[in-house]
Amino acid sequence: MLSIGAFAQIGQVTHRQLRHWDTAGLLVPAHVDEFSGYRSYDPSQLERLHRIVALRQLGFGLDDISLILEQGVDAERIGALLRIRRAEVEQEHRLAAARLVDVERRLHLIESENQMSTIEIIEKPLPSVRLAARRATVASQPEVAGVVGPAFDAVADIIGAEKGSLTTPIAQYSATEDGTEIVAGYAYNGPARDGFEFIDLPAAELAICGIHLGSMDRIAVSWQQIHTEIIARGFVPAGPCRELYVRAVSNDQSDWVTELQQPVARA
Repeated sequence: MLSIGAFAQIGQVTHRQLRHWDTAGLLVPAHVDEFSGYRSYDPSQLERLHRIVALRQLGFGLDDISLILEQGVDAERIGALLRIRRAEVEQEHRLAAARLVDVERRLHLIESENQMSTIEIIEKPLPSVRLAARRATVASQPEVAGVVGPAFDAVADIIGAEKGSLTTPIAQYSATEDGTEIVAGYAYNGPARDGFEFIDLPAAELAICGIHLGSMDRIAVSWQQIHTEIIARGFVPAGPCRELYVRAVSNDQSDWVTELQQPVARA
């Protein structure tokens, strides 16, 4: 018989792993001393230990390993599990490769140009949202501020006593032949009212997002960094962009917090 220490050393695993596998029923000691609780293993159990370790190194979870050990090694079953695992590893590889490209690009900016982006940019999905909103089209960028703020105020005034149920204001911007179409409103599930319309913004599987701090006067700079990052990461815009006004209270806009959201797709 082998002590747990000797068994662990030969198998190159830890005592903790052996105890965990014992609890899970994967590798039960051949003998447990009823007084001391010391575990002992039969040398023949090394074969089962190696199989568990090999399957773990392939990335199989304990449930899959238990199934394999209980039902025996079946080529068809193992093949099916390995194909699933291969797809998972391929996805992990793609994500790791994308992260490596991002790290290299950021490192290049720091080493060659001694600069960093002024906003941190992430990738994430966007949920669908129903807005109680107003819609307008402006011919030029300077007209935007004169439309968005009044649209939010108008919707809030119409909803009136239910204003407390309004969540963070959202604006969506779409390029059209006549300029920029603006949809501005609040996520809202209450009844319809005269003076606004319900507009459903669809979910986006993936968006490039960043936080703009402070005045709207420099938001174009933040948007430029978003679009530069989109190209650098191998994406293209896939639908209208959104601005989610996380905090927009003070008149001087010094403490405003705005999340910029651009749905994207692979180029």
